[in-house]
Amino acid sequence: MALLAVERLRVEFPTRRGLLIAVDDVSFSIAPGEVLGVVGESGAGKSLTGAAIIGLIDRPGRIGAGQVLLDGRRIDNLPPEAMRRVRGREIGAVFQDPLTSLNPLYTIGRQLIETITTHLDMSQAEARRRALDLLAEVGIAAPQRRIDHYPHQFSGGMRQRVVIALALAAKPKLIIADEPTTALDVSIQAQIIALLKRLCRDHGTAVMLITHDMGVIAETADRVAVMYAGRIVEIGPVGDVIHRPQHPYTQGLMGSIPSIVDERDDLAQIDGAMPRLTAIPAGCPFHPRCAYAFDRCRAERPDLMRAGTSLAACWLHASPARIA
Repeated sequence: MALLAVERLRVEFPTRRGLLIAVDDVSFSIAPGEVLGVVGESGAGKSLTGAAIIGLIDRPGRIGAGQVLLDGRRIDNLPPEAMRRVRGREIGAVFQDPLTSLNPLYTIGRQLIETITTHLDMSQAEARRRALDLLAEVGIAAPQRRIDHYPHQFSGGMRQRVVIALALAAKPKLIIADEPTTALDVSIQAQIIALLKRLCRDHGTAVMLITHDMGVIAETADRVAVMYAGRIVEIGPVGDVIHRPQHPYTQGLMGSIPSIVDERDDLAQIDGAMPRLTAIPAGCPFHPRCAYAFDRCRAERPDLMRAGTSLAACWLHASPARIA
């Protein structure tokens, strides 16, 4: 059974010019212990999908349709206080900039202990012991000494480790990690990736990993969902999506990644730009940039359909034609 099930999710923003649909008809699931990578260009709707799951959409934004199920229980319609308990206890979050997640006025120990005692039935002494264990688990050296330090006394990579410890503090079932390695050096990125993988393996925690970095996805994820203009255009096992992409947009993404193995003189590029959310074309939103587009693509929007081991929202897979 899926731990997280997102069903036909739509996120919308009322504006003076009408309703802006930022995430449209998005469905996916994540099993316990699984890492689902979510990739796409800036503005594709990745972070907004994550924010909708954890109830952090800024007003006037709202979930306009669909539902979010955690362990079979619907959570997208919970009142704010109940959602806050779910967010801390059952879902942890790791964001791109750890400084936005840490209070600069309090020691990291105080922040960890407060999170633990809020969501778990522990005394202050027990919570401090758990905080020390968490700091050691995420790779903070000398946790007995560092627990009483302030965020500014840590490097960027160490702060991100503290944020991961905070996300794990209440033993959540699911972690939403939104660009957790973007602001870090490459060597630190590798350490954070290894840490996330180990936590999944040791705790059975499910992870939704949002990033634009296919290298991070290849190293970390079990499956990957590719988003374009607020919709999922392909989802499948990470190895198959990377090596045998079934949607023309995914093909373009993979072709634009440099390789030390392939001897290519030029990288592929996708002509044009992603449409504005206020001007998404009829039919398949990718058709103005697609070399394979035909009449049906311009008139009718495709749903996800079987394409090899993946699902792809592409009419090429509803006809005898196939992407080479």
